[in-house]
Amino acid sequence: MTGAGLDRDKLFAARLRAVGARPFLAMALFALHVVESPRVPTMAVDRHWRCYVSPRFVDRTPVEELAGVWVHEVSHLLRDHHGRGDRFARRHGLTGVAERLRMNIAADCEINDDVYGDGLAAPEGAVRPATLGLPEGKLMEEYLRLFRLGPHTQDFAWLDCGSGSDGLDREWDLGPDGAHGLSEQERDAVRFRVAQGITGRPGRAPKAWKRWAEEAFHPPQAWRDLLGAALRSAVSGPGAGDDYSYGRPSRRSAGLPGVILPSLRRRPPRVSVVIDTSASVSDAELGSALLEVSAITRAVGGRRDLVTVLSCDAAARVVHPLCRAEGITLVGGGGTDLRTGFARALRTHPRPEVVVALTDGQTPWPSVQPECRTVVGLFDRPDRDSWDENDPDYVPDAPPAWARVVEIG
Repeated sequence: MTGAGLDRDKLFAARLRAVGARPFLAMALFALHVVESPRVPTMAVDRHWRCYVSPRFVDRTPVEELAGVWVHEVSHLLRDHHGRGDRFARRHGLTGVAERLRMNIAADCEINDDVYGDGLAAPEGAVRPATLGLPEGKLMEEYLRLFRLGPHTQDFAWLDCGSGSDGLDREWDLGPDGAHGLSEQERDAVRFRVAQGITGRPGRAPKAWKRWAEEAFHPPQAWRDLLGAALRSAVSGPGAGDDYSYGRPSRRSAGLPGVILPSLRRRPPRVSVVIDTSASVSDAELGSALLEVSAITRAVGGRRDLVTVLSCDAAARVVHPLCRAEGITLVGGGGTDLRTGFARALRTHPRPEVVVALTDGQTPWPSVQPECRTVVGLFDRPDRDSWDENDPDYVPDAPPAWARVVEIG
């Protein structure tokens, strides 16, 4: 791989065109190190931010299309498709090259619905959601649940965007010890700077990139998937989240001329968030808790009127209706007894259908299961089982079995 056969002038001219079309991605595009490789079908990336390029592909592809491929490949890395692919494979027991090809296709569907256009031409054979009869605007993980490999995907068997798109190492990868790779800290710095550029000038970026930038400052936690499942479970219970609305009249109104009947509509559940503000909880953990409140609000469709927040150490404090998470004052600093927080939350009117407790776990727990769904988010501590600010031999009670317990990283 000497680089003699690769038309780098053409390739880098295409990169400049990509920067002109997507200026918010400039830092990421220039962070990629080019490696000539005749073994890749087109262009591919590894998780260490190396871009492997086929000289023949560059020769036969117009600059306008190469610019789109640059943006396509760097999008895989910015959106952490390799890490997400690894996690999805472990969670669902997926193995083998075929499943990784499916991940590559799903990742392409996530990014290709807004990569091309506005100055970037789509190369021949680019995978788009519509190509597979799928809706636009979904994430890789969602697309993986919507299709399987079959006759409708056989035209994409050649597809290979590298380990940076699905997490599976390739034979041409230089690996973690190879030259010109970025360290984990450098990769995070690139993502952060790109996200800063998008949020600083949001009018320049498509909606999907704005969503990515918002999450880049506080990456999605696995516990949020669990919270989302608890919310869906809560609202699916009999009578939970039901309300009558005249916004869409009942179909039964047709049988009663002159009478308009309301329809029964589902709404997201009411959520009460109890935040542990005792002395054993650090300022950083309290800051993380407020960020999680924002995520909870998004989980209920942005309905701030459905979310209340109360701080609790040994006593429950004021219940705050949620306006903005950063406007909430967290009061506390003494010992911990979340039983008072649960009791206060359940006395709130209207009564919550889900209670979320964010805590370090150094607390007694209610002896009776609340009459609502409960999620406990534990701040991640390696030495949780033996740590206490007053008694190093104290081992706290584990959260009760009726609570959904998750670690907040």
